[in-house]
Amino acid sequence: MGKRIFYFLLTNVLVLVTISIIFSLIPGDWNYIEDGGINPVSLLIFSAVIGFTGSFISLAMSRWMAKKMMGVRVINPNEAMSAEERLVVEKVHRSARTAGLMHMPEVGIYNSREVNAFATGPTKKRSLVAVSSGLLQEMDDDAIEGVIAHEIAHIANGDMVTMTLLQGVVNTFVVFLARVVAFAVSRFVKEEMAPIVHFIAIIVFQLIFSILGSLVVFAYSRHREYHADRGGADIAGKDKMRHALESLKNYATRTQGSEEQTAISTLKINGRRKSSIFSTHPDIDERIRRLV
Repeated sequence: MGKRIFYFLLTNVLVLVTISIIFSLIPGDWNYIEDGGINPVSLLIFSAVIGFTGSFISLAMSRWMAKKMMGVRVINPNEAMSAEERLVVEKVHRSARTAGLMHMPEVGIYNSREVNAFATGPTKKRSLVAVSSGLLQEMDDDAIEGVIAHEIAHIANGDMVTMTLLQGVVNTFVVFLARVVAFAVSRFVKEEMAPIVHFIAIIVFQLIFSILGSLVVFAYSRHREYHADRGGADIAGKDKMRHALESLKNYATRTQGSEEQTAISTLKINGRRKSSIFSTHPDIDERIRRLV
């Protein structure tokens, strides 16, 4: 889930900043400023419109962004497949059917030495499960099935929609607080400079508050990982899910300190470092303990 969250947050920040700039350039953006002060109700409505618009656009773009940024090669199950591709497709489809999904996710492989996988998409009908080539090379059959079941559980749980709603609330407060602070800052400069300072301050504080707001999203992400682990255990079996987590941990320990593996992302990092407020995943030992 780490990659899914990362790309969702990245897209969200870029979209949020873009929408804010557009709104700031459109006449009427100052409607929440009345009689030299801020109308909090008007600003809150304005903030919610921008915040939820940015969040839902990020959700709509999540699958496309993941494919482009990760270089995912989508497998067409109706065409000739290699043994490796067939293995992944069969495991994804079997896990999806066990989870009760009515529509099969797109299945893809991306070329990377990291041992990782992710699921994304705006709805259960338009989802994607992708695994790295490194995962297929390093993990055995049962571990691969456990990882895929975990990702399918994220889709079945509707985590991306829940994440979108949470991000929309966070965005609303980010936009609201950024404009309150920007307005206060603009009061300390000359009147002719106030609009420019206000505009620049909005962008700067929006980026700062977006980073702080992401801590809330990270906390939610860590919570959802435990749920997805349990869902993966229901789909593939507790033994396979536990084996998948232990394999991730063993891989992280084995590659720790290797300069060639510094690009290993969320799953590897969580295997060798304790969880923190900036982590999208809880400590992997704790995930194994809770699964047992």
